[in-house]
Amino acid sequence: MLRNRLWSLLRDLLRFGMVGGLGLLVDIGLFNLLRLTVLADDHIPGAPLIAKTISVLAAIAANWAGNRWWAFRDRRGGHPGREALAFLLVSLAGSAISLMCLGLTHYAFGLTSPVADNISANIIGLCLGSAFRFVAVRTWVFKQAETVTTAAPEPLAVT
Repeated sequence: MLRNRLWSLLRDLLRFGMVGGLGLLVDIGLFNLLRLTVLADDHIPGAPLIAKTISVLAAIAANWAGNRWWAFRDRRGGHPGREALAFLLVSLAGSAISLMCLGLTHYAFGLTSPVADNISANIIGLCLGSAFRFVAVRTWVFKQAETVTTAAPEPLAVT
């Protein structure tokens, strides 16, 4: 029983990580594309935060698809609309962690280089946000259905 639970946890974590890795590529790629092109000018108020918000929304869409149809396909059971809303809320909360890291380092600490923005948003923020997302997605969005066991209890050993 414990081994099955550990295997399930490990499998979910690996799949979630693979889906998240693809979402990370979407997020980082789009963030940097925006920061190097249309949002490169820091005279645009909030340019790094706007770029991060856009890239996060694109990554959420990619992660929703991967988690819904692959990583947690055997844990689905709720209404797809409810799951989509719950996934969005969890993702936004996890993304807020990344945005807070970026905002803190960029505006409060004055670390405004593209390297500093990437470290705070795409390393520290995404790691903290991903840990939160995994726990919340696994326990709230794609809950494991409770199974009812009808097997008789094992007899106690007599020594």
